[in-house]
Amino acid sequence: MSTRKFAPKEPVQLNPPRSDPFTTEQLSKFDGIQDPRIYVAIKGTIFDVSRNKEKYGKGQGYSLFVARDASIALAKSSLDTSIYNQGLTLADLSEKELKTLEDWYSFFIQRYNIVGKLVD
Repeated sequence: MSTRKFAPKEPVQLNPPRSDPFTTEQLSKFDGIQDPRIYVAIKGTIFDVSRNKEKYGKGQGYSLFVARDASIALAKSSLDTSIYNQGLTLADLSEKELKTLEDWYSFFIQRYNIVGKLVD
């Protein structure tokens, strides 16, 4: 049985976050279609999820989180796009939902590059 030696992967080059914040309108363009990059915001922090197109790309399971602040949908574990039309804020979330949101935020911060902050 031969043993293969694999070359180590090159580290991913991460760009520093933008110093000027994104508006909701600017963020809406980072959907993988209008712009090839795919961004998701959570609690106002914007993550670049472009390397995971098979989950966040157009028509994929998590595409409803793309190009917007997905905090409420993630906190409520909702894949229903109507959640965005309900006018809910973080103040409307239960303690359990806030914990779920924190778990999602931790997940994203460990896996994706932060590209900026969201204002509006």
